[in-house]
Amino acid sequence: MKISLQKFRVIFTIQTLLFCLDIALNTFSLCYKRQHAIILILFIAQDLSLIFALALLLLTFFSTYVFQAGLIELLYDRFRVAICICVLYFILTTIQYIWLLIVQSQEDVRIWSVGFTIMFVIHRLASPFYYYSYKRAAMRICDPRYYDDSIWEQNVAIK
Repeated sequence: MKISLQKFRVIFTIQTLLFCLDIALNTFSLCYKRQHAIILILFIAQDLSLIFALALLLLTFFSTYVFQAGLIELLYDRFRVAICICVLYFILTTIQYIWLLIVQSQEDVRIWSVGFTIMFVIHRLASPFYYYSYKRAAMRICDPRYYDDSIWEQNVAIK
């Protein structure tokens, strides 16, 4: 089963839209400082888009010949870093936004605490690593070798 060019374009377009949404939400989420309902909706939308992006990446893994042949360890070895970074970024995003909502709900707090500022900076510094590793994994999984059986059978027979 080979991945079609049309399927790749659709998946890649959805992934790009999810990146644009994540970048926009990271950029503009602080504009709504005192509108807690709007900021909560934006944070939920961002977390859902991160979950959807990871699910989409995993679905592309499941459609490969390598996965269907039971060679899951090969996929895991090649994409472990990207999957771990995706999960870590989701956790950082969720923690940061829960903390931000708690900080913003306190009326007398005008300045962020040192701990929250450090968390905010770590999250913003982690986002380029997430974007890079996810996009790299999304482009690598579309390699035709993952959808062809002869190359993998030869490699497994050698080992």
